[in-house]
Formats: sequence, C-alpha cells, structure tokens
Amino acid sequence: MPIALLALAIAAFGIGTTEFVMMGLLPEVATDLQVSIPDAGGYISLYALGVVIGAPLLTILGMRARRKAMLLSMLVLFTAGNLFSAFAPTHELLLTARFVAGLPHGTFFGIGAVVAAGLVAADKRGQAISMMFIGLTVANIVGVPIGTLLGQAFGWRWAFGLVAGIGVIALAAVAALVPAQPKPTDVSLRGELRAFRRPQVWLAFAVVVFGFAATFSFYSYIKPVLTDVTGYSATAVTPLLALFGVGMTVGTALGGRFADRNPMRTLYVFLAALAASLGLFVFTAHSAVLAPITVFLIGATGFAAIPSIQARILDQAKEAPALGSASIQSTFNIANSLGAYLGGLVIAAGLGLTAPSWVGALLAVVGLGFALLSGWLDRRPRSAGTVAAQPAEAVEIG
Repeated sequence: MPIALLALAIAAFGIGTTEFVMMGLLPEVATDLQVSIPDAGGYISLYALGVVIGAPLLTILGMRARRKAMLLSMLVLFTAGNLFSAFAPTHELLLTARFVAGLPHGTFFGIGAVVAAGLVAADKRGQAISMMFIGLTVANIVGVPIGTLLGQAFGWRWAFGLVAGIGVIALAAVAALVPAQPKPTDVSLRGELRAFRRPQVWLAFAVVVFGFAATFSFYSYIKPVLTDVTGYSATAVTPLLALFGVGMTVGTALGGRFADRNPMRTLYVFLAALAASLGLFVFTAHSAVLAPITVFLIGATGFAAIPSIQARILDQAKEAPALGSASIQSTFNIANSLGAYLGGLVIAAGLGLTAPSWVGALLAVVGLGFALLSGWLDRRPRSAGTVAAQPAEAVEIG
C-alpha cells in the first residue's frame, strides 16, 4: 500500500480523537466552565452539527480546487478549531470552537476516500479506503484513552492541545507524502448534484442511517450497561471501550479486503452479523466473561461495512465522488444522533439498560433491508436483458 495512506490515517486518528474524547471529559469541562452536564452535551452535538453542515458545504465550495490542497485546507481548519477549543474561556466560545472543529471532518474523509482509492488499482480500493479509516478506529484504542487521562490529570484543555499537535503532524505528513492531485475539470454545481437524482445514492445513505444508528444505539449507553448490568467497576470500563476500538479496527481491515471482492455481499453479511451480535448482547450483558466478547464482535461487525459503503458511493455518484463521499460522513453523524436518541427513548420508557441493543438489532435489520433493495435494483436490468441500455455506474456493483 502507498505510504501516502499513512498520512491520511494520521489525520483520521486526530479527527477520531477529537470527536470522541469530549465524551470522557464532559464532567471536567462542565465543572470548569460552570455549566450543567446537559448543557455540556452541546459540545458533542455542536461538533456533529459542524460535520453535517460542513461536509456538503465545504466540498461544494472547494469542488474546483486540487484535492491535495483541499486536504491541507481542511487540516488547517481542524487544527485551528482544536486550538480554539483548548483556549476557549467560556461555554459559548467552546460551543463555537467545537462547531468549527467539526466543519472539516466530513470533507476531509470524503476527499480522502477519493484520493485513497485513486492511489491504488481498482481491485484494491476497499483496502486503501480501510487503511485511512483504521486511523479513526485506532483513535478509540489509543487517542481517546490517552486524551481522557491527560485531560483528567492536567486539565481538559491539554487534551485538545494534544489533538491540535496531531493536526500539525498530519498536516506535515499529507504535505510530504500525498502526491500532487490533478485539478478537477468540467465541474459544476449542477453536475455535482446530478448524481443525487439516483435512487441508489439515497439507498446508500439509508443503509448508513439505519445500519450505523444500530451501532450508536448500543455504544451511546455502553458505560452504564457494563457497570450496572454486567457488574464491572468504572475503571474497568476503559479497557473494555478500548476492546470495542480493537473490534472496530479489525472489522475495518477485514471489511476493506472483502469489499474489494464483493462490496454488496460484504454489506449483507456484516449487517446481518451486526443485528445478531446486538441481539446476543441483551443476554451476554449479564456475563462478565461473555459481555467483552460480544462488545468486540459489535465493534467488528459495526464498522466492517464502512469500506463497502464508501466504495459503493464512489461508484454510484461518479460525477460527484467527493461530494457523495463527504455526504456519507454527514449521514454517519445523523446515524449517531438517531441511534443515541432511540436508545434513550427505550431506557426512559423503563425497558432497561439493555433495551438499546434490541433497538440496534432492529435498526441493523432495516439497514440490511435497504442494502438488499439496492442490490436487487442492481440485478434487475440484467434479468430484463437491458444491461446495455443502462448507465455503467448503475450496474457496476453487486
């Protein structure tokens, strides 16, 4: 694999760290800025809002720029947002800083996926994309725990200072290792948006919304489940969360290899496996031995489909690969919010702390249904004998 993928992975590591480290530092930040925990939750939601807004907006604004220049610009904005977070003196300014830090998230991953896929042969695209996203998953194993411990020991601002430092390293790595990219030609807003007329593009988004909301429904409430249901101490939860990150990393790596062979079959298998793992956790959550194994499985199955869905959108939105790929990142954050919201609803309804896992299993089944529908639409022209009359991108995958 090209060494340029390492530069993209370093950047993904920094982005993943800043996205999730706030969850572990929420009490410390709330106490320091003298706000309630619910108000401090805005630091998480404003980052997600930045991703949702920034991904399509910044990608459209930079559609005529060279892709390497866009990657560097996004890393400059990312680093500035985290420095702003580290020095923000008030609650309102920290909310603003988190929003700014989230803006480049989706655009970087969207353009990064296009660049990564272009660095290798067509039959290695899934692995190349997975290499970049492994940086995001490793952040949950290394970056988030270290950032949390640093913030708890020396103050939460140090955690965001650390992330800003990672941003500087990533900026230097991308500048040195990613080869120059040709300037996009014949691009227009109308052309970019034309790809979104295809049902297959929207079906890909639907797979992400429901398939990945399944994982976040479980993950949003994993701490209270492991302490109050499984019986682990609060300190023991940290390595278990790292185990979830290991599962994410293993799943992403395997998913990249399988995506190169058959992306649609990979979606089917891992979404079904995710539904089964989440349903299983309702029972294994009561076992100190089986719960960690299931946590690992959910992490692996929940993220193994990412390379496939990224490759899928690159094929189905060929006129706008960067915009389509960046929009997937916005959709991931919508999935995050939806999963957390639905999981909270069933807990508030008195169905117990393991109920979000049932919700997650149902969401994964819905995501699988959309994936099956998408695959059926791919095969339908063949059965009708009209393949030659269809656009190439409509029948290329599946």
